[in-house]
Amino acid sequence: MWRLVISRLGAGLLVAWGSATAAFLALHALPGRVEDILAGDLDYPGLREAIAAEWGLDRPLWEQYLGFLARIASGDFGTSYELRQPVARVVMAQLWPTVELALAAGVLALLFAVVVATLTSGRGRVARAAASTLELVFASTPVFWLGILLLMAFSFTLRWFPVSGAADWRALVLPATALALPTAGLLAQVLREAMERALEQPFVVTVRARGLGELRLRLRHVLRHAALPVVTLGGWIIGGLLGGAVITEKVFGRPGLGTVTLNAVLSQDAPVVLAVVLLAAFIHVAASTLLDLLYALIDPRLKAS
Repeated sequence: MWRLVISRLGAGLLVAWGSATAAFLALHALPGRVEDILAGDLDYPGLREAIAAEWGLDRPLWEQYLGFLARIASGDFGTSYELRQPVARVVMAQLWPTVELALAAGVLALLFAVVVATLTSGRGRVARAAASTLELVFASTPVFWLGILLLMAFSFTLRWFPVSGAADWRALVLPATALALPTAGLLAQVLREAMERALEQPFVVTVRARGLGELRLRLRHVLRHAALPVVTLGGWIIGGLLGGAVITEKVFGRPGLGTVTLNAVLSQDAPVVLAVVLLAAFIHVAASTLLDLLYALIDPRLKAS
């Protein structure tokens, strides 16, 4: 098991190093001087000289590269010259609202998928066809369109939830639902197919012969065997939730990394954009590594291999 943990952590660090290297190469491959790219629209005396001194742009390229890696490893993403404060402070101040939204949407999507797949797997053709149609509609509907429909129904008409902001839990319900439904539609389809395959396995006959109820059989035994395809999709799910959170935050007027990123792009605040890109890559790497380890815990055969 420890060999598996060390190999997965090593692979994760390698991918994180590749992401930082790609960001450094992209910064230097863009047309124009690095000072001009990092300065964006700003232009006042001494700015470009200060940027060159901060990033060590007068040194050889390999020294700049090592310095860049050291700064990223220590959490120093430079200074936002547009906002006149450290980039790490700007990003960290908006990180939790995005994580909160993505976590709530992920939990909702998983609950929806488990309930629908458990109730419809191995059932009659009508129930499966109705569930598949509903899941297909959710999976193919854009997040922003779902968000607008939810706003019109539950905020403008019924007035159950606030239109925008992040003041309390009620402000999280509609954005999390809009972000969760497309992911839930896909997860439910994958999980139901896996549960139907698991229901055909010989161990199910043995468990039924012991007198275990159908619902307990599905939740305690079948669901575990069917969880592997869902865990395999974990990396894609996390990427989709983070990407969808950017759009959802704008539709519902919520704070978060999406708002910060959009403002940074519009104002050409390159240090903030660079930090958000690297942070998204690191979160994706960390989540994929944890899912790989979870995969081994679910399927003990991988520990031996």
